[in-house]
Amino acid sequence: MQSPAIPPSTERREGVVIEHDVNLKPYNTFGLPATARRLVRIREELDVRRVVDHPELGRAPKFVLGGGSNLVLTKDVDAVVLKMEIQGLAVEEREDCWIVEAGAGVPWHEAVAWSLAQGVPGLENLALIPGTVGAAPVQNIGAYGIELKDRLENVDVVDLTTGRRVTLPASVCRFGYRDSVFKQTGYGGLAGKSVITKVRLRCPKPWQPQLGYLDLERKMADTGIAAPDARQVFEWVCEIRSAKLPDPARIGNAGSFFKNPVVSAEQCRDIIARDPHIVHYPMADGSFKLAAGWLIDACGWKGKSVGGAAVYEKQALVLVNRGEARGAEVVTLARAIQESVYGRFGIRLEPEPVVV
Repeated sequence: MQSPAIPPSTERREGVVIEHDVNLKPYNTFGLPATARRLVRIREELDVRRVVDHPELGRAPKFVLGGGSNLVLTKDVDAVVLKMEIQGLAVEEREDCWIVEAGAGVPWHEAVAWSLAQGVPGLENLALIPGTVGAAPVQNIGAYGIELKDRLENVDVVDLTTGRRVTLPASVCRFGYRDSVFKQTGYGGLAGKSVITKVRLRCPKPWQPQLGYLDLERKMADTGIAAPDARQVFEWVCEIRSAKLPDPARIGNAGSFFKNPVVSAEQCRDIIARDPHIVHYPMADGSFKLAAGWLIDACGWKGKSVGGAAVYEKQALVLVNRGEARGAEVVTLARAIQESVYGRFGIRLEPEPVVV
């Protein structure tokens, strides 16, 4: 159970400003109540090294917090919270591409919009995704045919034990569907061991629009624009996302709550035989991706709730906070949905957000 909110206190020790008993409700897009026992704002890479070298904080577990858009808080956080606020945007033009460099604390959508304003296309399909730049590689964010891995050049990472910085190319980040080495805890995984401080994105030349997605194809048909430019694609993506997903500033949520499950061709055939209308997409390796939102909707969950947590009426893939939800209610609702979908389709849905 979360402790009652109390005013935070601040102290400076060994060159580090430590905030105590910080209310995390404003720092997670679900708007869930929780308290950080200790929080340090990271505004430059040197701040990470100061924490690592700190006689007390250096030995303590760390919890990296970006925009809080992929997070379900069920309890207070005893680990030292590193609130990533590193800013900065820059672009370098090369013969075959543009390299966009962004601080880990820059809001992701801000980086996309800024790049486009600089005349750099290539990120427009990823518009309006909540969260920070530093969290984007962790989750390998993706939308409308593009994933972060398709645009990543490299990342600067600081080891949370030694304070040493290394630059990791995209090739070693072990990207998967909503997964990366930064989420992995097994052999070679960096979850809890490092923090991303800077990200460099590679936007190739010549620009090629990525339009092979049903919603974008509908926009082309409705507008009669057969060859949209990057700005047009950006605006379409923003319109589509705004229509489907609630604004976290108005309705607390963490975006898509479940990953779209991937099944074998045989499994897909079996499911189609029972449910011919199931939404599915062929993958390059012969497997099929199923629409998790369709599966949830087919089980009758749209609009249902547990306490203050509910399934969004307009999009079954999104769980929302109706006002005073607690993390435990979100988890209870999510588990009930998982059991329901498994009971009907034999498929286990995997949550996208990190549950703490």
